[in-house]
Amino acid sequence: MVTFQEISPADFFYRNRDIVGFTNPSRAIFVSIRELVENSLDSADQLNVLPEVYVRLSEEDTSTTPESGNGVYRLMIMDNGSGISARHIPSAFGQVLFGSNYKLKQARGTFGLGGTMAILYGQITTHKPVIIKSSTGGSKVYEYKLMIDIQRNRPLILDRKTRRNKEQWRGTIVEYSLEGDYYRAMSKILEYLKQTALVTPYADIKFVDPKGRLYLFRRATTKMPPPPTETLTHPYGVDVETLQRIIRVTDCRNLLDFMRKHFHRVGQGTSQ
Repeated sequence: MVTFQEISPADFFYRNRDIVGFTNPSRAIFVSIRELVENSLDSADQLNVLPEVYVRLSEEDTSTTPESGNGVYRLMIMDNGSGISARHIPSAFGQVLFGSNYKLKQARGTFGLGGTMAILYGQITTHKPVIIKSSTGGSKVYEYKLMIDIQRNRPLILDRKTRRNKEQWRGTIVEYSLEGDYYRAMSKILEYLKQTALVTPYADIKFVDPKGRLYLFRRATTKMPPPPTETLTHPYGVDVETLQRIIRVTDCRNLLDFMRKHFHRVGQGTSQ
């Protein structure tokens, strides 16, 4: 007898993590750093502040050597971005396909996969929770220790703390353990950070590797590009499903107003 069942998005990507780049330990540690760095840059861009990103990778397994290959590492990334409100922190880091980039707006991350998948990979290779600290610059800093319920695609909150934000700090810190092979990924990681510094010259990026070596990628300019803005759908790219979604939410009473309000580069003359 054929049995049908439903699996959650987290369970799907747990079974097929190679789809998002976690194919082997060296690739996994590179992808983890890349995804979280890009999340940090996006967060600062959204707030239109000069990004400051600090990345630290340390060895939890001190016996790891270039010859031994895989080891267990502790990855910590801190930024000065917009921060995350307390009620959204668990879902933002503990639920696959939950994010703030599901809009028609330019961003490095789009699918709500990368950062959460990096944390999921760390969980399934070390069975240790992730620690998230974040503040939007208010009077409090929120700290969560959580894991991902893979079968239900929900965050499991193990602990939460609140402390006073005396320094009015704003940003996010992500810290977790993962299995990887840094020594085989080292050249790719450093090249990625170098290329990222070139295309975002207004960012200040610091990286401390497992040997304690500090790599500085200082900002070359304080001038930032205008922050990306949300755009409308272009008529050429609209299908029936998109059109139905727009119709459900519109308050327009005639077709001319509907075209001008909901479609990109459609003015009075074009709509007529």
